[in-house]
Amino acid sequence: MAFAGKYEFESDENYDEFVTKIGLPSDKIEMGRNCKIVTEVVQNGNDFTWTQHFPGGRTTTNTFTIGKEAEMETMGGRKFKATVKMEDGKIVADFPNYRHTSEISGGKLVEISSSSGVVYKRTSKKIA
Repeated sequence: MAFAGKYEFESDENYDEFVTKIGLPSDKIEMGRNCKIVTEVVQNGNDFTWTQHFPGGRTTTNTFTIGKEAEMETMGGRKFKATVKMEDGKIVADFPNYRHTSEISGGKLVEISSSSGVVYKRTSKKIA
C-alpha cells in the first residue's frame, strides 16, 4: 500500500473520550481538539518517516521500518520503543496504552486508535 503524501485533517470521532481514556493532560486535550493537523508521510519501501505538523509550528516525527523496533513518540510526547507491522495493508503500532492503525481508504488517510474499548478515528484528505 502506498502511503506517501501530505494529508490534512478532515474529521474525527470520539476524540474527547479517547484522549481522556489514555490520560492526556487537559491542556494537550484542548490543543488537539479540532486541530488542523497536517500529516506528511515519506515512504521508501518499508521505511517510513511520519511527520505531524500542528498549528503553531510544533511537529512530531516518527521514523520506522516495518518489522523493526524503532523509537516512537506518543500523542502526549512520551517516547517509547515499538515494532511497527503491516497487517492487511494497514500500518499497525502498539503504543504504551493504545493500538494505532493507519490505512489509505478512498484516497484518504484513516487512522484508528483504540484503548480499552474506546475507539478514536481521524480522517485526513490528501492535499499533495
